[in-house]
Amino acid sequence: MVKLIASDLDGTLLQNGAQRLSPEVFDMIRTLKSHGILFTAASGRQYTNLRRLFAPVKDDIAYVAENGSLSIYEGKTLSKGTVSRNLGLRILDAVRDYGRCECIVSGERVCYTDSRNPRFAEHMLNVVGNDMEFVDDLKTDVEEPFLKLALCDFDGTAHTEAHFKELFSDEIKIVTSGNIWVDFITPGANKGNALQVLLDYLEIDAQDCIAFGDQCNDEEMLQLAGTSYAMSYAPPAALRHASCTTDSVEEALADIIKELE
Repeated sequence: MVKLIASDLDGTLLQNGAQRLSPEVFDMIRTLKSHGILFTAASGRQYTNLRRLFAPVKDDIAYVAENGSLSIYEGKTLSKGTVSRNLGLRILDAVRDYGRCECIVSGERVCYTDSRNPRFAEHMLNVVGNDMEFVDDLKTDVEEPFLKLALCDFDGTAHTEAHFKELFSDEIKIVTSGNIWVDFITPGANKGNALQVLLDYLEIDAQDCIAFGDQCNDEEMLQLAGTSYAMSYAPPAALRHASCTTDSVEEALADIIKELE
């Protein structure tokens, strides 16, 4: 029996750069809830961003945010992973040396940047819609723990991901998130582990969970769920961990709801 459905956002439920969900999705979430099935937004996005994105149903769903660094249900933080400050500062030094991308540091409710790139500010505020704090220096002006560091490369992730994996892959997990982001996540913090915390809290077996994803940052979640869907265009690393493929999360959800009714 399906009791929880978790879906990635960018590249999965949101395709082709879309930044708004179809009203049909909210209706589906309400229908799933009426059948005792909890929807969970599982994303690299920040928690406050996700609540705005799912505004019509924001209190009816659970959240796995910051690529698994946060698991939140009914306003309660169930798990939180943080990057050691020493490692975070060394990554920030390497980002400055690299010079071709913009950087954010995620806190629990806001993300910080010292970027002076107006294109990046526009993207974060008006496209992504994050709660942002613009500081003079990420190394000295962010006092709360680092949940996650993320690099935005408008030219694509391939070169940036390879560069930083060569430097830091022995110390921290580095994954792509969408088409322009490379995320640094503390070891052990991933969507699969965060989802497991939520399932344990709700006393739901992973076999009664369905997950949707499209990138390597979804792999652990796809492995965990009893039924998992990778988008048909996902890279091989994600496809091999999925039991099914789909071109559309909405179509898959419609089929699930049809079986319920």
